[in-house]
Amino acid sequence: MKKLKFLNIFIFIFLFALSLVFLIPVITVLSNSFKDKFSISQSPFVLPDSTTFSGVENYINGIADTGFVSAFFWSLFITVSSVAIIVLFTSMTAWYIIRVKSRFNSILYYLFVFSMIVPFQMVMFTMSKIANILRLDNPFGLIFIYLGFGAGLSVFIFSGFVKSIPISLEEAAIIDGCNRLQTFWHVVFPILKPTAITVAILNTMWVWNDYLLPYLVIGSDYKTIPIAVQYLKGGYGSVDMGAMMAMLVLSILPVIIFYLSCQKYIIKGVAAGAVKG
Repeated sequence: MKKLKFLNIFIFIFLFALSLVFLIPVITVLSNSFKDKFSISQSPFVLPDSTTFSGVENYINGIADTGFVSAFFWSLFITVSSVAIIVLFTSMTAWYIIRVKSRFNSILYYLFVFSMIVPFQMVMFTMSKIANILRLDNPFGLIFIYLGFGAGLSVFIFSGFVKSIPISLEEAAIIDGCNRLQTFWHVVFPILKPTAITVAILNTMWVWNDYLLPYLVIGSDYKTIPIAVQYLKGGYGSVDMGAMMAMLVLSILPVIIFYLSCQKYIIKGVAAGAVKG
């Protein structure tokens, strides 16, 4: 009993120290966002005091220099639309693949799994060229490109969870008069809620923070937040570190709020999708 208690204390201390390691970069960025840029270069790990505190000046300058408001709404539109479409289509695809047994569906499933291991760098130039040919080089087209890149992991997670749903529930719904779509929406999808939230969180963090794909597809015509923040870099490598730190804080704040509000579903959904079935 004493050994078990000691082990639990040791695990708690270790995890607490590990959490501090992950929090230090966030705290550093937050504290530096309230310091003038010269103090950031000289003492980046020191908290602001009466001589280095700059108030909200960095935030005002950063918002003005980057067009942050416009970038925020473009990022919000692309992220919400992309995640909604990914959750909708991949959940239906996974349900169809698992419930309809055929050689074609088996091949389709493994193609989705294979897409998870293909590095983006291998296809990015071909993808950007095809997006230009198909007139997908705009925020609306980018949503469908995100669907393609996000489908592999999402279908994989949903498929694992669908296997755990008793098919008798769907058969009972069909006997009661439901068609296939009604069965999915009224029976299957409510059961998939924990997994759907997990998929939504994972894709939200990816799409919101993504820099390379929007840069290749839509460029600077419709700046998202990562692209807008990059414009704080001036000539000869000069960077307004104060404004950049402030914009980084504003960019990660929505994701942190969304994650904290939904984080209780992550382990539940991932474990269900990976183990059950």
